[in-house]
Amino acid sequence: MKIVLACDHAGYNLKKVISSCIESEGFEVLDVGTYSEERVDFPDFTAKACRAIQQGQAERGVIICGSGVGASIAANKFKGIYASICHDTYSAHQGVEHDNMNVLCLGGRVIGDELAKEIVKAFLAAKFSNEERFKKRLDKIYQFEKEGK
Repeated sequence: MKIVLACDHAGYNLKKVISSCIESEGFEVLDVGTYSEERVDFPDFTAKACRAIQQGQAERGVIICGSGVGASIAANKFKGIYASICHDTYSAHQGVEHDNMNVLCLGGRVIGDELAKEIVKAFLAAKFSNEERFKKRLDKIYQFEKEGK
């Protein structure tokens, strides 16, 4: 599985750690920037990551900004992107298993390297459960997206 990885300046140092973690778990990384701590706007790099998923260049994504909140808000504006900020392992795997989350957002100024690596591992290892109750709920969400409401 290919994972798109993006960040703004506040997430740059954590992105380097996460990139190595993803590769050590046997996944390929598509790094769409940023590539330094020079100040940039997180929506630009969030868009690059989301478009990579929409275009089939990656199956999932990890986006890192200062808090993770802005990246999560921006990512969810893209059709077919189901993003959430997760700063614990339970939410990271449960978001995939129950909610078919395909983008994990992290706060580079909020969590440390070791916890971030564990969260990413939980996210990558998780698979959607395909249980009827979760599919039924997701169908409602997909309808919201279709209607634009």
